[in-house]
Amino acid sequence: MTTVKTALVIGGGIAGPAVAMALRRAGIEPVVYEAYEESASGVGAMLSIAPNGIEALRILGAHEAVSAAGQPTRDMILLDGRGRRIGAAPAPRDLPPSITLWRADLHRVLRDAAKAQGIRFEHGKRLIGVDEAPDAVTARFADGTRATADVLIGADGIHSTVRKLIDPDDPGPSHVPLLNFGAVAHTTVPADPQDMYFVFGRRAFLGYWPQLDGTTAWFINLPHRNRVTTAEARRTSPEEWLRRLREAVGDEVPGRDLLPRTRPEDLIVLGTTEIMPSARRWHRGRMVLVGDAAHAPSPSSGQGASLAVESAVQLARCLRDLPDVPSAFAAYERLRRSRVEKIAARAAKTNNTKTLGPVATTFMRLLMPIATRTFLSAEKTLGPEQRYRIDWDAPVSAKAA
Repeated sequence: MTTVKTALVIGGGIAGPAVAMALRRAGIEPVVYEAYEESASGVGAMLSIAPNGIEALRILGAHEAVSAAGQPTRDMILLDGRGRRIGAAPAPRDLPPSITLWRADLHRVLRDAAKAQGIRFEHGKRLIGVDEAPDAVTARFADGTRATADVLIGADGIHSTVRKLIDPDDPGPSHVPLLNFGAVAHTTVPADPQDMYFVFGRRAFLGYWPQLDGTTAWFINLPHRNRVTTAEARRTSPEEWLRRLREAVGDEVPGRDLLPRTRPEDLIVLGTTEIMPSARRWHRGRMVLVGDAAHAPSPSSGQGASLAVESAVQLARCLRDLPDVPSAFAAYERLRRSRVEKIAARAAKTNNTKTLGPVATTFMRLLMPIATRTFLSAEKTLGPEQRYRIDWDAPVSAKAA
Protein backbone atom coordinates (compact mmCIF):
# COMPACT_ATOMS: atom_id res chain seq x y z
CA MET A 1 0.00 0.00 0.00
CA THR A 2 1.33 3.42 -0.98
CA THR A 3 2.36 6.15 1.38
CA VAL A 4 1.55 8.79 -1.26
CA LYS A 5 -1.42 10.89 -0.15
CA THR A 6 -1.06 14.14 -2.12
CA ALA A 7 0.03 15.17 -5.62
CA LEU A 8 0.82 18.36 -7.50
CA VAL A 9 -0.39 18.05 -11.10
CA ILE A 10 1.34 20.56 -13.38
CA GLY A 11 -0.77 21.29 -16.45
CA GLY A 12 -4.52 21.51 -16.92
CA GLY A 13 -4.92 20.40 -20.53
CA ILE A 14 -6.06 16.83 -21.23
CA ALA A 15 -3.61 14.69 -19.24
CA GLY A 16 -3.87 16.95 -16.17
CA PRO A 17 -7.58 16.50 -15.39
CA ALA A 18 -7.36 12.83 -16.40
CA VAL A 19 -4.53 12.00 -14.01
CA ALA A 20 -6.18 14.07 -11.28
CA MET A 21 -9.38 12.01 -11.56
CA ALA A 22 -7.41 8.77 -11.59
CA LEU A 23 -5.44 9.83 -8.50
CA ARG A 24 -8.63 10.79 -6.67
CA ARG A 25 -10.05 7.35 -7.37
CA ALA A 26 -6.82 5.81 -6.08
CA GLY A 27 -7.22 7.68 -2.79
CA ILE A 28 -4.61 10.38 -3.52
CA GLU A 29 -5.57 14.05 -3.25
CA PRO A 30 -4.49 16.07 -6.33
CA VAL A 31 -4.41 19.79 -7.07
CA VAL A 32 -4.04 20.90 -10.71
CA TYR A 33 -1.80 23.91 -11.42
CA GLU A 34 -2.29 25.63 -14.78
CA ALA A 35 0.04 28.30 -16.20
CA TYR A 36 -2.76 30.14 -18.01
CA GLU A 37 -4.70 32.77 -16.09
CA GLU A 38 -7.86 31.28 -17.57
CA SER A 39 -8.70 27.97 -19.17
CA ALA A 40 -6.69 27.15 -22.30
CA SER A 41 -9.65 25.33 -23.81
CA GLY A 42 -9.45 27.18 -27.13
CA VAL A 43 -6.09 25.68 -28.08
CA GLY A 44 -5.95 23.01 -30.78
CA ALA A 45 -8.12 21.53 -33.51
CA MET A 46 -9.80 18.13 -33.87
CA LEU A 47 -8.76 14.79 -32.41
CA SER A 48 -10.09 11.28 -31.97
CA ILE A 49 -10.57 9.12 -28.91
CA ALA A 50 -10.06 5.49 -29.88
CA PRO A 51 -12.03 2.63 -28.27
CA ASN A 52 -9.15 1.94 -25.86
CA GLY A 53 -9.26 5.61 -24.82
CA ILE A 54 -13.00 5.45 -24.23
CA GLU A 55 -12.46 2.43 -21.97
CA ALA A 56 -9.82 4.33 -19.99
CA LEU A 57 -12.23 7.26 -19.67
CA ARG A 58 -14.86 4.84 -18.38
CA ILE A 59 -12.60 4.15 -15.38
CA LEU A 60 -12.62 7.90 -14.67
CA GLY A 61 -16.38 8.18 -15.10
CA ALA A 62 -15.98 10.60 -18.03
CA HIS A 63 -16.72 8.39 -21.05
CA GLU A 64 -20.36 9.37 -21.47
CA ALA A 65 -19.66 13.11 -21.38
CA VAL A 66 -16.82 12.77 -23.88
CA SER A 67 -18.93 10.66 -26.23
CA ALA A 68 -21.75 13.21 -26.07
CA ALA A 69 -19.35 16.03 -26.99
CA GLY A 70 -18.25 14.39 -30.24
CA GLN A 71 -19.52 12.07 -32.93
CA PRO A 72 -18.73 8.45 -33.78
CA THR A 73 -16.21 7.79 -36.53
CA ARG A 74 -15.74 4.27 -37.82
CA ASP A 75 -14.01 3.67 -41.18
CA MET A 76 -11.17 5.51 -42.93
CA ILE A 77 -11.65 6.01 -46.67
CA LEU A 78 -8.60 6.86 -48.81
CA LEU A 79 -9.02 8.97 -51.96
CA ASP A 80 -6.62 10.15 -54.63
CA GLY A 81 -6.24 13.72 -55.91
CA ARG A 82 -9.28 13.31 -58.18
CA GLY A 83 -11.50 12.14 -55.38
CA ARG A 84 -11.36 8.51 -56.51
CA ARG A 85 -11.38 5.82 -53.86
CA ILE A 86 -8.04 4.04 -53.59
CA GLY A 87 -8.58 2.04 -50.43
CA ALA A 88 -10.28 1.75 -47.08
CA ALA A 89 -9.34 0.79 -43.56
CA PRO A 90 -12.51 -0.44 -41.86
CA ALA A 91 -12.46 -0.38 -38.08
CA PRO A 92 -12.65 -3.72 -36.26
CA ARG A 93 -16.35 -4.51 -36.12
CA ASP A 94 -16.22 -6.01 -32.63
CA LEU A 95 -15.22 -2.61 -31.18
CA PRO A 96 -17.23 0.57 -30.73
CA PRO A 97 -16.36 3.49 -33.04
CA SER A 98 -13.84 6.16 -32.19
CA ILE A 99 -15.15 9.54 -31.05
CA THR A 100 -14.05 12.60 -33.01
CA LEU A 101 -14.34 15.99 -31.33
CA TRP A 102 -12.72 19.37 -30.96
CA ARG A 103 -9.81 19.44 -28.58
CA ALA A 104 -11.41 22.41 -26.82
CA ASP A 105 -14.51 20.31 -26.13
CA LEU A 106 -12.47 17.41 -24.77
CA HIS A 107 -10.55 19.78 -22.51
CA ARG A 108 -13.78 21.37 -21.27
CA VAL A 109 -15.48 18.03 -20.60
CA LEU A 110 -12.52 16.60 -18.68
CA ARG A 111 -12.04 19.78 -16.66
CA ASP A 112 -15.75 19.91 -15.79
CA ALA A 113 -15.73 16.23 -14.81
CA ALA A 114 -12.70 16.75 -12.58
CA LYS A 115 -14.24 19.78 -10.90
CA ALA A 116 -17.48 17.87 -10.36
CA GLN A 117 -15.41 15.31 -8.43
CA GLY A 118 -14.14 18.06 -6.16
CA ILE A 119 -10.68 18.47 -7.72
CA ARG A 120 -9.17 21.92 -7.27
CA PHE A 121 -7.63 23.92 -10.12
CA GLU A 122 -5.22 26.81 -9.58
CA HIS A 123 -4.70 29.17 -12.54
CA GLY A 124 -1.85 31.56 -13.28
CA LYS A 125 0.67 29.09 -11.83
CA ARG A 126 3.66 28.87 -14.16
CA LEU A 127 6.20 26.42 -12.77
CA ILE A 128 9.77 27.75 -12.60
CA GLY A 129 11.49 25.27 -10.30
CA VAL A 130 11.23 22.60 -7.62
CA ASP A 131 12.79 21.91 -4.24
CA GLU A 132 13.13 18.24 -3.41
CA ALA A 133 13.29 16.59 -0.01
CA PRO A 134 13.45 12.91 0.92
CA ASP A 135 9.74 12.78 1.70
CA ALA A 136 8.20 15.65 -0.33
CA VAL A 137 8.57 17.92 -3.34
CA THR A 138 7.83 21.66 -3.47
CA ALA A 139 6.87 23.50 -6.65
CA ARG A 140 7.92 27.12 -7.11
CA PHE A 141 5.74 29.29 -9.33
CA ALA A 142 6.45 32.52 -11.20
CA ASP A 143 4.01 34.48 -9.03
CA GLY A 144 6.14 33.76 -5.96
CA THR A 145 3.90 31.10 -4.47
CA ARG A 146 4.84 27.53 -3.56
CA ALA A 147 3.03 24.24 -3.11
CA THR A 148 4.21 21.00 -1.48
CA ALA A 149 3.01 17.41 -1.88
CA ASP A 150 4.25 13.84 -1.86
CA VAL A 151 4.75 13.71 -5.66
CA LEU A 152 4.77 16.13 -8.60
CA ILE A 153 3.30 15.01 -11.93
CA GLY A 154 4.25 16.78 -15.15
CA ALA A 155 1.18 16.90 -17.38
CA ASP A 156 2.41 20.09 -19.02
CA GLY A 157 2.56 19.03 -22.64
CA ILE A 158 5.17 18.55 -25.31
CA HIS A 159 7.20 21.58 -24.17
CA SER A 160 7.13 20.34 -20.59
CA THR A 161 8.96 22.32 -17.91
CA VAL A 162 8.84 19.27 -15.64
CA ARG A 163 10.59 17.15 -18.26
CA LYS A 164 13.48 19.64 -18.31
CA LEU A 165 13.66 19.53 -14.52
CA ILE A 166 13.83 15.76 -14.61
CA ASP A 167 16.39 15.73 -17.43
CA PRO A 168 18.08 19.11 -18.11
CA ASP A 169 19.77 17.63 -21.20
CA ASP A 170 16.52 16.40 -22.72
CA PRO A 171 16.61 17.25 -26.46
CA GLY A 172 12.95 18.23 -26.60
CA PRO A 173 10.41 17.34 -29.26
CA SER A 174 11.23 16.31 -32.80
CA HIS A 175 10.10 18.21 -35.89
CA VAL A 176 7.83 16.73 -38.58
CA PRO A 177 7.82 18.78 -41.81
CA LEU A 178 4.06 19.30 -41.93
CA LEU A 179 2.13 22.51 -41.28
CA ASN A 180 -1.32 21.96 -39.77
CA PHE A 181 -4.63 23.64 -40.45
CA GLY A 182 -8.24 22.91 -39.55
CA ALA A 183 -11.70 24.43 -39.81
CA VAL A 184 -15.37 23.80 -40.43
CA ALA A 185 -16.77 24.45 -43.90
CA HIS A 186 -20.36 25.62 -44.09
CA THR A 187 -21.34 23.06 -46.66
CA THR A 188 -22.00 19.36 -47.00
CA VAL A 189 -20.19 16.91 -49.27
CA PRO A 190 -21.29 13.43 -50.36
CA ALA A 191 -19.97 11.32 -47.51
CA ASP A 192 -21.05 8.97 -44.76
CA PRO A 193 -21.06 10.87 -41.43
CA GLN A 194 -19.60 7.83 -39.65
CA ASP A 195 -16.56 7.72 -41.93
CA MET A 196 -13.44 9.87 -42.14
CA TYR A 197 -12.00 10.63 -45.56
CA PHE A 198 -8.32 11.13 -46.39
CA VAL A 199 -7.28 12.68 -49.69
CA PHE A 200 -3.82 12.83 -51.24
CA GLY A 201 -4.11 16.21 -52.93
CA ARG A 202 -1.75 17.93 -55.35
CA ARG A 203 0.72 19.07 -52.67
CA ALA A 204 -1.16 18.55 -49.41
CA PHE A 205 -2.96 15.89 -47.41
CA LEU A 206 -6.65 16.59 -46.67
CA GLY A 207 -8.88 14.90 -44.14
CA TYR A 208 -12.60 15.63 -43.78
CA TRP A 209 -15.75 14.26 -42.22
CA PRO A 210 -19.40 15.46 -42.21
CA GLN A 211 -20.80 16.99 -39.05
CA LEU A 212 -24.24 16.23 -37.70
CA ASP A 213 -25.24 19.90 -38.07
CA GLY A 214 -24.75 19.89 -41.85
CA THR A 215 -21.26 21.38 -41.89
CA THR A 216 -18.04 19.54 -42.78
CA ALA A 217 -14.96 19.53 -40.56
CA TRP A 218 -11.59 19.29 -42.25
CA PHE A 219 -7.85 19.41 -41.64
CA ILE A 220 -4.88 19.80 -43.96
CA ASN A 221 -1.26 18.74 -43.54
CA LEU A 222 0.89 20.93 -45.79
CA PRO A 223 4.50 19.79 -46.32
CA HIS A 224 6.94 22.44 -45.06
CA ARG A 225 10.62 21.70 -44.66
CA ASN A 226 11.49 24.21 -41.93
CA ARG A 227 10.26 24.28 -38.35
CA VAL A 228 7.51 26.91 -37.88
CA THR A 229 5.88 27.82 -34.57
CA THR A 230 2.17 28.50 -34.31
CA ALA A 231 2.89 32.18 -33.61
CA GLU A 232 5.04 32.40 -36.75
CA ALA A 233 2.42 30.65 -38.88
CA ARG A 234 -0.26 33.06 -37.68
CA ARG A 235 1.67 36.06 -38.96
CA THR A 236 0.28 35.12 -42.36
CA SER A 237 -3.37 36.11 -42.73
CA PRO A 238 -6.07 33.40 -42.78
CA GLU A 239 -7.15 34.68 -46.19
CA GLU A 240 -3.67 34.09 -47.58
CA TRP A 241 -3.43 30.66 -46.01
CA LEU A 242 -6.77 29.63 -47.51
CA ARG A 243 -5.53 30.75 -50.92
CA ARG A 244 -2.35 28.70 -50.57
CA LEU A 245 -4.24 25.68 -49.29
CA ARG A 246 -6.66 25.75 -52.22
CA GLU A 247 -3.70 25.72 -54.58
CA ALA A 248 -1.92 22.93 -52.68
CA VAL A 249 -4.97 20.68 -52.43
CA GLY A 250 -6.03 21.12 -56.06
CA ASP A 251 -9.33 21.57 -57.82
CA GLU A 252 -10.26 17.92 -58.33
CA VAL A 253 -10.73 16.85 -54.73
CA PRO A 254 -13.49 17.82 -52.30
CA GLY A 255 -11.25 20.68 -51.22
CA ARG A 256 -12.69 22.69 -54.08
CA ASP A 257 -16.00 22.60 -52.22
CA LEU A 258 -14.71 22.85 -48.64
CA LEU A 259 -12.08 25.59 -48.76
CA PRO A 260 -14.11 28.28 -50.57
CA ARG A 261 -16.88 27.76 -48.01
CA THR A 262 -14.59 28.15 -45.02
CA ARG A 263 -14.66 31.56 -43.33
CA PRO A 264 -11.22 33.04 -42.65
CA GLU A 265 -12.15 33.67 -39.02
CA ASP A 266 -12.86 29.95 -38.58
CA LEU A 267 -9.45 28.79 -39.81
CA ILE A 268 -7.23 27.22 -37.14
CA VAL A 269 -3.58 27.78 -38.03
CA LEU A 270 -0.97 25.69 -36.23
CA GLY A 271 2.76 25.37 -36.73
CA THR A 272 4.64 22.38 -38.01
CA THR A 273 4.01 19.12 -36.22
CA GLU A 274 6.10 18.32 -33.17
CA ILE A 275 6.31 14.86 -31.67
CA MET A 276 7.83 13.31 -28.58
CA PRO A 277 7.92 9.57 -29.37
CA SER A 278 9.10 9.05 -25.80
CA ALA A 279 11.13 11.10 -23.36
CA ARG A 280 14.56 9.74 -22.38
CA ARG A 281 13.63 9.85 -18.70
CA TRP A 282 10.08 9.62 -17.41
CA HIS A 283 10.82 10.21 -13.74
CA ARG A 284 13.39 11.30 -11.19
CA GLY A 285 13.00 11.45 -7.44
CA ARG A 286 9.43 12.43 -6.71
CA MET A 287 8.72 13.85 -10.18
CA VAL A 288 7.13 11.92 -13.06
CA LEU A 289 5.73 12.65 -16.52
CA VAL A 290 2.36 11.78 -18.04
CA GLY A 291 0.68 12.44 -21.40
CA ASP A 292 2.44 14.49 -24.07
CA ALA A 293 5.18 15.46 -21.64
CA ALA A 294 6.32 11.82 -21.71
CA HIS A 295 5.00 10.59 -25.05
CA ALA A 296 3.44 12.61 -27.86
CA PRO A 297 3.05 10.53 -31.02
CA SER A 298 2.15 12.21 -34.28
CA PRO A 299 -1.54 13.12 -34.66
CA SER A 300 -1.45 10.54 -37.47
CA SER A 301 -1.58 7.88 -34.77
CA GLY A 302 -5.12 8.75 -33.76
CA GLN A 303 -3.99 7.75 -30.27
CA GLY A 304 -2.41 10.81 -28.62
CA ALA A 305 -5.28 11.67 -26.26
CA SER A 306 -6.16 8.02 -25.66
CA LEU A 307 -2.59 7.18 -24.64
CA ALA A 308 -2.54 10.16 -22.29
CA VAL A 309 -5.64 8.91 -20.48
CA GLU A 310 -4.30 5.37 -20.36
CA SER A 311 -1.04 6.56 -18.82
CA ALA A 312 -2.94 8.64 -16.28
CA VAL A 313 -4.85 5.58 -15.15
CA GLN A 314 -1.79 3.34 -15.03
CA LEU A 315 0.23 5.87 -13.06
CA ALA A 316 -2.54 6.14 -10.48
CA ARG A 317 -2.71 2.33 -10.16
CA CYS A 318 1.03 2.10 -9.58
CA LEU A 319 0.99 4.84 -6.94
CA ARG A 320 -1.99 3.14 -5.31
CA ASP A 321 -0.51 -0.34 -5.06
CA LEU A 322 3.25 -0.06 -4.62
CA PRO A 323 4.90 0.76 -1.30
CA ASP A 324 7.22 3.57 -2.36
CA VAL A 325 7.57 6.24 -5.02
CA PRO A 326 10.61 4.81 -6.89
CA SER A 327 9.03 1.39 -7.37
CA ALA A 328 5.70 2.95 -8.41
CA PHE A 329 7.33 5.17 -11.03
CA ALA A 330 9.49 2.33 -12.36
CA ALA A 331 6.50 0.01 -12.71
CA TYR A 332 4.51 2.74 -14.45
CA GLU A 333 7.25 3.22 -17.04
CA ARG A 334 7.50 -0.53 -17.63
CA LEU A 335 3.77 -0.72 -18.19
CA ARG A 336 3.72 2.13 -20.70
CA ARG A 337 6.95 2.77 -22.59
CA SER A 338 6.92 -0.11 -25.08
CA ARG A 339 3.26 0.46 -25.99
CA VAL A 340 3.55 4.18 -26.68
CA GLU A 341 6.81 3.81 -28.60
CA LYS A 342 5.33 1.13 -30.85
CA ILE A 343 2.34 3.34 -31.68
CA ALA A 344 4.61 6.33 -32.30
CA ALA A 345 6.67 4.27 -34.75
CA ARG A 346 3.54 3.27 -36.66
CA ALA A 347 2.42 6.91 -36.86
CA ALA A 348 5.82 8.00 -38.15
CA LYS A 349 5.34 5.72 -41.16
CA THR A 350 1.98 7.35 -41.81
CA ASN A 351 3.59 10.80 -41.75
CA ASN A 352 5.90 9.76 -44.56
CA THR A 353 2.96 9.08 -46.88
CA LYS A 354 1.67 12.64 -46.40
CA THR A 355 4.68 14.14 -48.14
CA LEU A 356 4.52 12.01 -51.27
CA GLY A 357 4.72 13.65 -54.67
CA PRO A 358 2.26 13.10 -57.55
CA VAL A 359 4.20 10.18 -59.09
CA ALA A 360 4.49 8.34 -55.78
CA THR A 361 0.81 8.98 -55.05
CA THR A 362 -0.14 7.43 -58.41
CA PHE A 363 1.99 4.39 -57.60
CA MET A 364 0.40 4.15 -54.16
CA ARG A 365 -3.04 4.16 -55.80
CA LEU A 366 -2.10 0.89 -57.50
CA LEU A 367 -0.73 -0.70 -54.33
CA MET A 368 -3.28 0.52 -51.78
CA PRO A 369 -6.04 -2.06 -52.44
CA ILE A 370 -3.53 -4.83 -51.70
CA ALA A 371 -1.94 -3.02 -48.76
CA THR A 372 -5.22 -2.38 -46.96
CA ARG A 373 -6.03 -6.09 -47.17
CA THR A 374 -2.65 -7.17 -45.84
CA PHE A 375 -0.01 -5.20 -43.88
CA LEU A 376 -2.11 -1.99 -43.62
CA SER A 377 -5.35 -3.68 -42.62
CA ALA A 378 -7.11 -2.13 -39.66
CA GLU A 379 -7.38 -5.51 -37.99
CA LYS A 380 -3.62 -6.06 -38.14
CA THR A 381 -2.64 -2.56 -37.00
CA LEU A 382 -5.49 -0.83 -35.19
CA GLY A 383 -7.11 -3.94 -33.72
CA PRO A 384 -4.36 -4.76 -31.18
CA GLU A 385 -3.97 -1.08 -30.28
CA GLN A 386 -7.68 -0.50 -29.75
CA ARG A 387 -8.39 -3.69 -27.81
CA TYR A 388 -6.02 -2.64 -25.01
CA ARG A 389 -7.87 -2.60 -21.70
CA ILE A 390 -6.80 -1.66 -18.18
CA ASP A 391 -8.11 -3.69 -15.25
CA TRP A 392 -8.42 -1.02 -12.56
CA ASP A 393 -9.10 -3.51 -9.79
CA ALA A 394 -6.12 -5.76 -10.54
CA PRO A 395 -3.20 -5.07 -8.20
CA VAL A 396 0.07 -3.83 -9.72
CA SER A 397 3.25 -5.67 -8.78
CA ALA A 398 6.72 -4.18 -8.59
CA LYS A 399 7.64 -6.33 -11.61
CA ALA A 400 4.85 -4.94 -13.79
CA ALA A 401 5.64 -5.31 -17.49
